[in-house]
Amino acid sequence: MPKTVALSFLHDHDLRLLLFGGKGGVGKTTCAAATALYYARHQPQQRFLLVSTDPAHSLNDSLGDFSPPENLTTLEFDARACLTDFKNEHLSKLREIASRGTFLDDEDINQLMDLSLPGLDELMAFLEISQWAEEGQYQCIVVDSAPTGHTLRLLAMPEFMGNWLDALDALLAKHRYMKKQFTGTYKQDELDDFLLGLKNSVNRMKVLLADPVRCRFVSVMLAEALSIHETRMLLDELNRLQIASDDIIVNRIYPESDCPLCSNRHRRQVAEIVNFAAGMAQHALAAIPMYPQEMRGEAALQQFWDHTFALPESVAAAANAQSGTRPEVMHPAPLPGADVKLLMFAGKGGVGKTTLACASAVRMAQALDGKEILLFSTDPAHSLSACLEKSVNASPTPLMPGLSAMEIDAGAEFEALKQQYAEELAHFLSNLSSSLDLTFDREVMERVMDLSPPGVDEVMALTMVMEFLDQDRFDLLILDSAPTGHLVRLLETPEIIDQWLKVFFNLFLKYKRIFRLPEISQRMVKISKTLKLLNKILIDTDASALFGVTILTEMALLETRDLLAACERMHIQVPSLFLNMATPPGDCRLCSSLQRMEKKLIHKYRDVFPDQSQPLVYQAGDLGGIERLGQLGKALYQ
Repeated sequence: MPKTVALSFLHDHDLRLLLFGGKGGVGKTTCAAATALYYARHQPQQRFLLVSTDPAHSLNDSLGDFSPPENLTTLEFDARACLTDFKNEHLSKLREIASRGTFLDDEDINQLMDLSLPGLDELMAFLEISQWAEEGQYQCIVVDSAPTGHTLRLLAMPEFMGNWLDALDALLAKHRYMKKQFTGTYKQDELDDFLLGLKNSVNRMKVLLADPVRCRFVSVMLAEALSIHETRMLLDELNRLQIASDDIIVNRIYPESDCPLCSNRHRRQVAEIVNFAAGMAQHALAAIPMYPQEMRGEAALQQFWDHTFALPESVAAAANAQSGTRPEVMHPAPLPGADVKLLMFAGKGGVGKTTLACASAVRMAQALDGKEILLFSTDPAHSLSACLEKSVNASPTPLMPGLSAMEIDAGAEFEALKQQYAEELAHFLSNLSSSLDLTFDREVMERVMDLSPPGVDEVMALTMVMEFLDQDRFDLLILDSAPTGHLVRLLETPEIIDQWLKVFFNLFLKYKRIFRLPEISQRMVKISKTLKLLNKILIDTDASALFGVTILTEMALLETRDLLAACERMHIQVPSLFLNMATPPGDCRLCSSLQRMEKKLIHKYRDVFPDQSQPLVYQAGDLGGIERLGQLGKALYQ
């Protein structure tokens, strides 16, 4: 029997904020729910809060039908509602700040303020969570966070918020100076207090996150290459941000048994995790067994931590692990037509989107002779390189005849645009005579890019790829997308970005004397053009398609329903839904239990989504590298 281990965070009564994070689909929600329930049961005199910040919530799905104890409050945070409340309470102050210190008129101010706020919703939600932690309303707040890439963006939000507040403060600088010049003094008023209060809130959040006594981040992962790759990235960034992260949960470890399938999976998992652990001496690793049923509902969550065990410390157990079986797919999907220009692979985190996107790209390159295909990722936590087992960077990297890949650094692309704007603005202003008004207006102009809506960077990255299509450099784009909630937001954001560009165009026209920036104007015209191309392709059923990827669990079924509903709203066609990672035939108790559960879910998927073809993709071990991906690609399509 494996040696059981105790988890420090379950017994640490000093914790006020506990965050669970990791790659999508690794079991973050289950870990968060099981921990909050453990706290509530073992400390009945204390109050606890379990909250989700993931746009694609699954917290209530994890809890099922049971009602939590009275001392445990659960909340799926509606971040957009939180932002709406913030706007209703403070928008008039923001507009007054802008009107005090800039040449912009009311219409310009209203547009900039409205457009700069979307995307701050998750930050506002997190500020509220940190305030609750500071006020001590709960003994501990347990957070089920979004998948890695977007959690890292959220944790870096204080810096973004700092820039945004500095831009607003620059708008007040001229007013403060003028008031002091004409009255001899300046007294801090409610607008100064408002900005100072926001800055203090952001700083308190930063202090709380960096306090190892009150705050802890628990990384959750699977013993597989892509999850390990993403976990390393997460731990490096947490270390840079000085956020305590001592514990790592390795979920769904198969048992070593007489079943050849289970034993082989177990040995492969141990080999992966032992190699990972070699560089993680400062972290405590604990394993959770692969349970024969989905871990949702009261009974399952209460026993979740009962069988936590220590992993082997050597690779001996993995010596005979096989690399994987030949991929097997029941009911393959129709191969996309030759006229398609954009394919998107989407679904809940951890369902295998990256693997299926890579395999499909290899298959399409083999099938569409003479055409050029670009496989790319917009997920902030890229994993194409790990899946392809080839280094992929921010420019198209050839992989094989007809196929290239790239992992776009969306943040770097937007920083380049801001740098271009700053340089052209500096050149233009250097040719003007200095004056009092220009001194302050210059700082406002320099910071106007900081009032851009969050998410503009990812959309800009998407438009950069669309330019390749417009220039006939590539014939087909295949997108490995971020998990469901953030993909939906990304597809909705172009409308906001289009409005943001129109605001800038209006400013350039209205204030020619000040905004004479021909190069940045041309760049924004180009972005606007490619946005229109993107929107045109998205709603063209011959030119684009979204392939849903899911697994055979109730929670994945519910999130898939949300994804397809969003696609219907945006008029995006979904011809196929891949039921991925199905359990191959096996006779042991665990395999048999999983197969019975999955069979029921196959029928549910067919009932709920009758219009989509539904290939059933069985687990086949390691599918990394072009050769193995090519085998899978052949099996996926007719």
